[in-house]
Amino acid sequence: MSKTADKVFEMLDSIVKRIGEENVVQVVIDNVAKYKAVGQLLMEKRKSLFWTPCVAYCIDLILEDLEKKLEVHQVTISMGRRITSYIYSRTILISMLRHFTKGRDLIMLAATRFATVYLTLGCLNDHKMQLMTMFTSKQWSSCKFGRIEEGKRIQNCVLDNKF
Repeated sequence: MSKTADKVFEMLDSIVKRIGEENVVQVVIDNVAKYKAVGQLLMEKRKSLFWTPCVAYCIDLILEDLEKKLEVHQVTISMGRRITSYIYSRTILISMLRHFTKGRDLIMLAATRFATVYLTLGCLNDHKMQLMTMFTSKQWSSCKFGRIEEGKRIQNCVLDNKF
């Protein structure tokens, strides 16, 4: 499939023609510059048609801006990544986590990278008490990771009142 704006316009226009302009109200396509041009061309040719950018992409851009422009988001996301990376890179800690969360995971995958970040932060928040319980448990203190420096730093992150 061609990726030039003219070819994409021709393809979408032929689809609208085949379906019938009266049956098409809106075309939703990606938000990159060439597709914006395609949307504008479609709306100029077909006066009853509206083009809108992909909502998931727009939301992802908003979430990306939040992370880049708000320090509290940068710090929170960084802390969340440290916690989840530490736990999920160690099989013993994954098992321990699943014991305390009754099988629930902390990482929530979504259609976009930034949506995944914020859904994961939501899971961390939802399981805050279970994580605090895990990091103050006998299982944690008797585990080798509870005694090493990085493990103690992660424990302090979870037990910090800002968490």
